[in-house]
Amino acid sequence: MELANIKKQYIMRQKIKKDWFVLCTKARQELKVLECLNQLGIDTYTPTKTVVKHWSDRKKKVKTCLLPSMVLVRLPNNEVNKVFEVTGVKRYLFVHGVRALVYDYEVVAMKNYLESKFEVDKQTKIRIGETIDIPLLNQSGEIVAIEGKNCIVRLQMLAATMSFQLN
Repeated sequence: MELANIKKQYIMRQKIKKDWFVLCTKARQELKVLECLNQLGIDTYTPTKTVVKHWSDRKKKVKTCLLPSMVLVRLPNNEVNKVFEVTGVKRYLFVHGVRALVYDYEVVAMKNYLESKFEVDKQTKIRIGETIDIPLLNQSGEIVAIEGKNCIVRLQMLAATMSFQLN
């Protein structure tokens, strides 16, 4: 009797627990999908940056997504099909046959990184191959390249690369 009750509670918790999933969208539809999903009441996030685009007759600031054709959505497991009501949504990203999960701390790390700047003084001697600590992400990374004022670092925990300015 006790075991059946525990299983029932676990199933109920899984239904109401909200996880972050990676949603694949049609090309260059991320921001439109993000807006529509927000109108449906779904928590969403996609990291963006503003870039100046140059054309022959003008310059324009354009908001671009850092995860092309992807939007992060946070919803309970029993509502995962709700996202397909939005035009532009293709599918979920799967890893080894299971919907790809993104942990809360990874989303927070992305937000923190985009909202703040991490700078290293040029006086500090850094070399390719050295490991440095990145306080904003609470991680360490290996310096892969130094190109002018930019330093490219491979994060050990997220297996991703990032760059930052040298002062």
